[in-house]
Amino acid sequence: IVVTGSDDRLWKMWAFPDGNILTTGEGHTEWLSGCCFRPSGTQLVTSSGDTTVRIWELSRRGCILTLKGHSRAVLGCSWHSCGDLVASASMDSTSKIWDVNSERCKCTMRGHKDSVNSIEFLPFSSTVLTSSADKTLSLWDSRTGLRVYTFHGHLHACNHATFN
Repeated sequence: IVVTGSDDRLWKMWAFPDGNILTTGEGHTEWLSGCCFRPSGTQLVTSSGDTTVRIWELSRRGCILTLKGHSRAVLGCSWHSCGDLVASASMDSTSKIWDVNSERCKCTMRGHKDSVNSIEFLPFSSTVLTSSADKTLSLWDSRTGLRVYTFHGHLHACNHATFN
């Protein structure tokens, strides 16, 4: 299975390798910037220019939760390996950790001076990695929302970062 998000405000699930479209999700009012499967594979999280993060139940083919709290476009999302936490990165210079069970923001990570362009959890850890247009990468503790370390050295915006 492959999932894509598009400027057409839709996400699509494709069969692999034949390329047939299995389902389409609609509900965002602006472009989609990211999508990530829940580790169990039963749900999907999407991020959008409409400032929201949405959780989709794949068996029902519908949005079951809309997370609101960012003031500008959400540029990326990531699901924690435990399946209970979602992270989002926004043009509002913040990142958020969301508890999907309580349907609330657990913490807001502040410290980047420009757009946060990507976010990713270190698997089986409370560590989160963000990349920013402020030319830095930061490591955060998702339990507290505190920055642990900042990497400096890029001359231009950092668009994405990932763990090995």
